[in-house]
Amino acid sequence: MYYLFILLIAAERLVEMVVSRRNAKWSIARGGREFGRGHYPVMVVLHTALLVGCVVETWALHRPFIPWLGWPMLAIAALSQVLRWWCIATLGRRWNTRVIVMPEAPLVQRGPYRWLHHPNYVAVVAEGFALPLVHTAWLTAATFTVANAILLSVSIRVDNSALGYR
Repeated sequence: MYYLFILLIAAERLVEMVVSRRNAKWSIARGGREFGRGHYPVMVVLHTALLVGCVVETWALHRPFIPWLGWPMLAIAALSQVLRWWCIATLGRRWNTRVIVMPEAPLVQRGPYRWLHHPNYVAVVAEGFALPLVHTAWLTAATFTVANAILLSVSIRVDNSALGYR
């Protein structure tokens, strides 16, 4: 069942990419400017490695499902998907996986953006440790968490600079 769950998450990522590309084209066509293009390929590789790591570590190292850990982690992983799609729905056509800023467009201050500048990153962090721990893939969880923290330190700086935060 875990492998099926990972497959569903991978399918969700493909849907995200379709939505993202469509929205990015829309934003660029309306004068949107892209920032931080250099770290984007690293993000794609890291997020792909998370899904691969979940499968490979669980299979190769025979990681068990431990109910007291697995069920709460499954709930966190599922809630991270809810938060991610809430972000997507809130930003509408302005949402994409790149950093594209529309000129003269006001900052979105509704939905999860009422409380956080970067709620999608909260979803990514939560998913990054929870998804592997559903099946005790702690090496993948730890590796992704550290690598993602490094990447987020760059991404958040780029986002804040692009959006004019101080």
